[in-house]
Amino acid sequence: MSEHSTHGQGQAPSAPSGQVGHTHTHTHPQPPTVERHCDVAVIGGSAAGLAAALQLSRQRRGVVVVDDGTPRNAPAAHMHGYLGHEGAAPGELMGIGRAEVRAHGGEVLTGRVVGVHRRDDGRFRVDLTGGHTLVARRVLAATGLTDELPAIDGIAEGWGRGVIHCPFCHGFEVRDQRLVQIVTHPLGLHPTPLFRHLTDRLTVVLHHPAGLDEAAVEALAASGVTVERSEVSRVLTGPDGEVSGVELGDGRVLEADAVVVGARFRARADVLAGCGLTTTPHPTGAGDVLAVDARGETAVPGIYAAGNVTDPSLQVLPSAAQGSQVGAMIAFSLADEDLRAAVRHSGEEADWDHRYGGPDRAWSGNPNGTLVHEVAPLAPGSALDVGAGEGADALWLAEHGWKVTATDISGNALARIRAEAGHRGLAVTLVRGDVNDPAPLGTETFDLVSLQYGSFKRTPDRRGLRNLLAAVAPGGTLLVVHHDLRPLRDPVDVTAQTRMYDPEAFVGVDEIAAALAADPGAWHVETHETRRRPPGAASTHHVDDVVLRAVRRAT
Repeated sequence: MSEHSTHGQGQAPSAPSGQVGHTHTHTHPQPPTVERHCDVAVIGGSAAGLAAALQLSRQRRGVVVVDDGTPRNAPAAHMHGYLGHEGAAPGELMGIGRAEVRAHGGEVLTGRVVGVHRRDDGRFRVDLTGGHTLVARRVLAATGLTDELPAIDGIAEGWGRGVIHCPFCHGFEVRDQRLVQIVTHPLGLHPTPLFRHLTDRLTVVLHHPAGLDEAAVEALAASGVTVERSEVSRVLTGPDGEVSGVELGDGRVLEADAVVVGARFRARADVLAGCGLTTTPHPTGAGDVLAVDARGETAVPGIYAAGNVTDPSLQVLPSAAQGSQVGAMIAFSLADEDLRAAVRHSGEEADWDHRYGGPDRAWSGNPNGTLVHEVAPLAPGSALDVGAGEGADALWLAEHGWKVTATDISGNALARIRAEAGHRGLAVTLVRGDVNDPAPLGTETFDLVSLQYGSFKRTPDRRGLRNLLAAVAPGGTLLVVHHDLRPLRDPVDVTAQTRMYDPEAFVGVDEIAAALAADPGAWHVETHETRRRPPGAASTHHVDDVVLRAVRRAT
């Protein structure tokens, strides 16, 4: 793709072995606003959102997850009760989940959703920080909830560590220890029998006794639990920050190894207000939730929800299970809609067709300078331009004697190539398709296979990569040029910007290089290095390129 700033503005991959790096730094101008299209936009990239995204990606749906890195369990160092992942750090599980989603072509963007609105065509516009937008057929809210902690000194500082709330999340770890439970609302007594079973050193402090079930309080006292009717001044900590006790309003101190507090909760659903969705009170009176039906669909058709935003009691495992189930329901919804329309819709095609559907040229019209430099010494033969975009590279090759086949997933892109080729009187064979198709070019091979800033989704069987390499004839050249994404490894401020592409969902130049290196009997790598990008490009926020040139050994 000539000057094709493709799906590659996310976190940079590591520099491949043998690359020549640059030590200079770059100042990147603000990237332009981007509108992308997908089948499903998932808001929130924790257990529920990722589980749904995995289901949908495995159904070949275009899925984009937007995550701002603020999960409910962020303060916790470990999660518990998740079969197969007991004691794992929450971030560890999320890392595995992201990798699995990306391995099936789903994208996980770092950013923040600021609003959702229904368009006149029935799809949804998902507004992101930085002025970017997603247009999606379905939306899944997996936004979780916010715990509203009592206004007692020391509780917020120890939350998720020495200050806990869930006997299933933390109870085993505090077994037989000195526990002080601070009750601040009527629901606060609900887990008390469980904590009583875990330790015989439990003290319950009725900080706000209004509305409590006095019979339940009396039963606790009769069972041997110490009950204090007093306000709490603060939670005390030791020199290393660990909980050491609870100071009451009268100055007494109750020694403690951990403190139990029940928070109120608020569903994170404000971004859905533009579609008319609001939360409903939870039956316990301790907060609110986003109501859904048995399929996970909200009162607004096409908007679904899963995880803690619908049920505050869900731990990580049932949240993931619910997300998986709701993802399946969304897949059924999309499939039924496509069946009625007698189409096999591709979110990937829709995204690229939108990019090339406007009246203006997307790129400069100049061939990539690196392609020109690398190919000029070669004798013309047959050439395949993979992901040709508007065709500047394919047209340059045709002008210089090559018999060119140009492929792209976008029919709009190929229409632009067809028009320009006709204007110049050039012959270019056009193929609409993706390198991930089962046999995108049959058994045909080429003297030159060019992938210029091109992108194709990952699959566990690496189908696209195998097809790309198989297209190179014996003695032929593979030329891959891609943006050096290392400068984009810097953290992004999600309150101001969303990174609109996830390179980890696509096969990158490093992966291609590794495949070549793994088969030295078939490939000779001539060049693999990082260079300053040649002049003439339409985009300026990528300034270095990674260049990979290899020759398939003749047999």
